[in-house]
Amino acid sequence: MRVMFYQLSRDPAPAVVPLLAKKSLEAGERVLVVAGEEAQRSAISRSLWSLSPESFLANGDALEPHAERQPVLLSDKVEPANGARFLFLADGQWREGDASFDRVFYLFDAETVQQARQVWKDLRGREGITKEYWAQEDGRWAKKASE
Repeated sequence: MRVMFYQLSRDPAPAVVPLLAKKSLEAGERVLVVAGEEAQRSAISRSLWSLSPESFLANGDALEPHAERQPVLLSDKVEPANGARFLFLADGQWREGDASFDRVFYLFDAETVQQARQVWKDLRGREGITKEYWAQEDGRWAKKASE
């Protein structure tokens, strides 16, 4: 499993998730976005629906009917009802998922940076896990470190 740490310094999760989700969907993957607060999930959903004037990313909530059909599923639990292989942890809170995910996008900000550092340390040496650290520079994402 590849764990990609994204430090949010300029843009909040509702602005970043749609960009990462778009790339994931273009690669043929389904996405599970997990955030504990319903307000954050709603903000992310609105951002997905309004990605740009000419496009949107269809999404739905895990508690709604037909969750299994959603290309991007939003939930407060790490339960990929849509068969997602990509997990987005959008609220800075690490959650252990099952090993069925190929990639985990761990988004964190200044308030959760200490937890992210601890997660980086805790994942060190775990078999089958590679880590990458990404930071925003001049509005673009730059890979800073990997292990």
